[in-house]
Amino acid sequence: MQPGPHVEEMEAAIRLDGEGQRLLLSGEREAGTAKLLEASARYRRSWELAPPRSYGRLVGMLKAAVIAGDADGPAGYARDQVGEADSPPGHYVLAVAALVLGDDDAAVAAAAGMRAGSPAFARAADGIEAIARGDEAAHAAAVRAVVADFEGRDEHLTGVAIADTALMLERLGERRRLAARVESALLP
Repeated sequence: MQPGPHVEEMEAAIRLDGEGQRLLLSGEREAGTAKLLEASARYRRSWELAPPRSYGRLVGMLKAAVIAGDADGPAGYARDQVGEADSPPGHYVLAVAALVLGDDDAAVAAAAGMRAGSPAFARAADGIEAIARGDEAAHAAAVRAVVADFEGRDEHLTGVAIADTALMLERLGERRRLAARVESALLP
């Protein structure tokens, strides 16, 4: 990454995102939500300052906002910033934004574009598609697969944001009354 204020904003966003998730998972909902909302705002500032722009910043902004329970504004902003996706991260932004904004067909179409990315993107796409279809069993399976992937890596030892994709899918499912709890021995 080229040096500049966008890096400082991104680093602060990542730190706040992890702290907010930890607080939420330990039952401190108000404090966790506040940190996640600040993380979302910093991801957005990092996006606006970054040369060149990285869709990962918008994914982070959306995940933090969804987990905090205040994603409608960020979803519209992110969708407008991406326009037409040209990469799996761009499709990720559009899929989550479409799901938040209630456009299930667009969410499924964008999720298909995510599958050209990493296996983690494919697991997230599984969850997004399940939510769009209202398939509770597939949604729960997707959340479990994301948590299993998280448990199999060492990132949780380095302070990287907790199982944010699983928490995002859980919150998106809750909006549709789909139950899938994020559970792991690694989480508080």
